[in-house]
Amino acid sequence: MTSDHSRGVTVGLRSPRGPILLALMLSTGLIAIDATILATAVPSIVGELGSFDQFPWLFSVYLLAQAVSVPIYSKLADTVGRKPIILVGIAVFLVSSVLCAVAWNMTALIAFRALQGLGAGAVAPVSVTIIGDIYSVEERARVQGYIAGVWAAASVLGPTMGGLFAQFASWRWIFVVNVPLCLAAGWMLLRAHRETVAKRRHHIDYAGAATLTVALTALILAVLEGGNAWAWRSVPSVATFTVGAVALAGFVLIERRAAEPIIDLSLLRRPIILSTTCAGLGVGAMLTGITSFAPTYLENSIGTVPLVSGLAVAAFTLGWPLAATNAGRLYLRYGFRSTAVVGSAIATAGAVALAGTAAWPSPYTVAAVTFVIGFGLGWTAVPTLIAAQSSVDWEQRGVVTGVSIFARTAGSAIGVAVFGAIATSIIAAGAGEHDFDTIVSASTWVFASVAVAAALTVAAVLAMPRTPAVTRPAGPADHHI
Repeated sequence: MTSDHSRGVTVGLRSPRGPILLALMLSTGLIAIDATILATAVPSIVGELGSFDQFPWLFSVYLLAQAVSVPIYSKLADTVGRKPIILVGIAVFLVSSVLCAVAWNMTALIAFRALQGLGAGAVAPVSVTIIGDIYSVEERARVQGYIAGVWAAASVLGPTMGGLFAQFASWRWIFVVNVPLCLAAGWMLLRAHRETVAKRRHHIDYAGAATLTVALTALILAVLEGGNAWAWRSVPSVATFTVGAVALAGFVLIERRAAEPIIDLSLLRRPIILSTTCAGLGVGAMLTGITSFAPTYLENSIGTVPLVSGLAVAAFTLGWPLAATNAGRLYLRYGFRSTAVVGSAIATAGAVALAGTAAWPSPYTVAAVTFVIGFGLGWTAVPTLIAAQSSVDWEQRGVVTGVSIFARTAGSAIGVAVFGAIATSIIAAGAGEHDFDTIVSASTWVFASVAVAAALTVAAVLAMPRTPAVTRPAGPADHHI
């Protein structure tokens, strides 16, 4: 148990808020394991269901659904309460996991992964928002150790279970294991979390939600299928890009006039919100570039078994929580910006090294380099998120948290679409062959693109204002909605 002696407040699992923290850790575990467990089983899934060219959609459609739904859930969490929204998300995640486990072809699996993304879209931001509600910024520096521990455990369990199921049983068990986690998380939240919701009339931004969904879907579809299902300059490609661009412009116009917009665009005029949002886009792209493509790179280039490729990528998700655990001490002492700058620079160095060594595939090299990338992102993602949260009062915390999580998820969705388009176009240029040279060439370009995303993230965090940490204690208003 960790104590905050300066305030006489305990923040550990045995504190009065401990049961809520434990429930949120279980909820986070749902998303953490799902982020790493699928990648190692892609060859097995493709081997049974076929459609290798469609496998990036297993990641992008999940991330797309999550990205689109995050701002909607975040807004609803500010209106009807955090608890009902996160419980709905867990329920959707449970049902969709069962459906994924019984998928009969790639199209069905992709559709059910989209539904799974809708569940994750509620769990991820609302968990972070509840933590922001009940803990002050200084306390969150300590609580991050517990949340980081969840990611550390998931980073080992996810790839390991995915590899074991793919190698010795069936990839379908990857989704079955979500069921007990969903049940445990839901039961804990029902018992532990209490909130009081102020009743007042709200205006749901249906038009904003619809146009955002159309815009992101069209743009990601255009990027992922360009050069694959259709030529880049073909009519379908131009039409899809046009639909996405028009819908995005329409979304901006709608949000400016909406009484209660899904995404309050005026927030982006604040330097701290704009810079951390851009950083979130880069973090999301790097995250998906490593976890979605590194296992396939090892398995298809040198025949690494799923279990070993999973453990290699687990090093990435071990480095992240290890750094996140100590990030609080750094940003409380040196500030959010300085911590994020150091972290993003470390991640960039690792990404460059990964691209530079891609010609010589080795699980040991991948493990070492991705650990460095993950470590850097741990010092980037946590400070930027908490910097955004601490810059606003309680009334805007849910929306700001939603914007941050949305940016990271959108970055992941766009990243996996772009990286997937790069990989499939290079493989298509090689007459669709999956020989060593083609796989290495495609992977090198993907990892080089990850390095570009890392460099852009450095630029984003350099634009963050030097704002001191807010250390206001969590008061009574922070414990209820």
